[in-house]
Amino acid sequence: MLKAVEDINATKKRLRIEIPSEMIEGEIKNSLEKLRQKAKIPGFRQGKAPVTLIEKRFAKEVEGEVLEKMIPEQLGSAMKEAALSPITMPVLEEEFQFKRNNPVTLSVIVEVLPKIENLDYENLTIKDLPVEVEESDIEDTLKKIREQKAVYEVADKEIEKDDFVSFEYADSEIEGGEDIASAKEIITKMGNEIFPPDLMERVIGKKKGDIVEFTTTFDEIRSKELAGKTVKIKVAISEVKKKILPAVDDEFAKDLGLEDIAELREKLKGQIDTAKKEQVRRIQKAQIINKLLESNDFEVPEALLQKELDALAMQKSIDAKEDDEPVDLTQVTPETGSSEQEDPQIKLRQRALRHVRASLIIDAIGQREGVAVSDGEVDERISSMARRLSATPEAVRKFYEYRSGSLENLRHSIYEDKVMDMLLSKAAVEKENK
Repeated sequence: MLKAVEDINATKKRLRIEIPSEMIEGEIKNSLEKLRQKAKIPGFRQGKAPVTLIEKRFAKEVEGEVLEKMIPEQLGSAMKEAALSPITMPVLEEEFQFKRNNPVTLSVIVEVLPKIENLDYENLTIKDLPVEVEESDIEDTLKKIREQKAVYEVADKEIEKDDFVSFEYADSEIEGGEDIASAKEIITKMGNEIFPPDLMERVIGKKKGDIVEFTTTFDEIRSKELAGKTVKIKVAISEVKKKILPAVDDEFAKDLGLEDIAELREKLKGQIDTAKKEQVRRIQKAQIINKLLESNDFEVPEALLQKELDALAMQKSIDAKEDDEPVDLTQVTPETGSSEQEDPQIKLRQRALRHVRASLIIDAIGQREGVAVSDGEVDERISSMARRLSATPEAVRKFYEYRSGSLENLRHSIYEDKVMDMLLSKAAVEKENK
């Protein structure tokens, strides 16, 4: 039974628990009696051996089994009595010595979810961000589609910027006159890895058959045999292909499955409008998160913070963001963009802290509003992802189950989306004064 709860900090508690001796003794005696009924002891019929004999032989084993059963039960009961939501397994502060007919006293440390006091999300405001599809947006999109549909044809001409150029090995020379017999084989096997970043700038104006020279210093990653060697390499231009862009006309639209160019432009306009509106929604959700973070400053459990730090550390680039990547709702804000240099570890911890706080706030709001995610919604999200990835729903499902052990991470992602959609629908939109 629970004896005391002490606050170590807002998210870490010490529980003092005592299991009465009579409760333990009762369980031990019941277990011994059950064992006596099943035990086969030489000289006695089954179930007729004296309890004292059973206890002498099996007491230690039974005591261990009883404690293994009772301690978790009593910890769970104490947690419930203290109204705590543990996020880690309780940790014993010190080992206890068990003696028959004596109570067991435990002192355990457990991390719990913080209580978020005075959570107000009814009067949030977001900025009005009008969406308009410009003619230039459509033209830019058409340009990208043209680039995707481009073809290359062999041409006998001087090389220009957008041409596709093929090379073949011509010769090489190691600086200092050193000779490595296998150098040619090593270099030819490396293919494009030997070329400098500015190679295309060097070949502008040249033609098929011309020789291009450059030097490169090899490291152990590219070649152990040539590591530390600076090599002058000659390659010959073996083929030049000219980029041919399709005309943007009715035939172009028909190749994309549409009637004519007018229908294509109208479809693109709708897609761009949808994409811009979704971007606005992401920005407005970020504004909501930032307002909630500003008004709710609380300690977070170290276990959750460390888990988020580990997740962020695994990303190849923490700060790099591509245009088509999901917006980090805890980072996007009109005021971001400071150029001050910060310690990367401090910056990482601050980001992880914001992520955890934001997630805890969203969870608290969702619980208060009774938000839930059905199995049907999980199936729908899996199907949507499968269509986008050109995969089967079963493959997507197996991927999540393999990576996380279950679909709970995906379910929680849907849960957070639903809470954010609800908050966005409740927010007041502030129109800019013109």
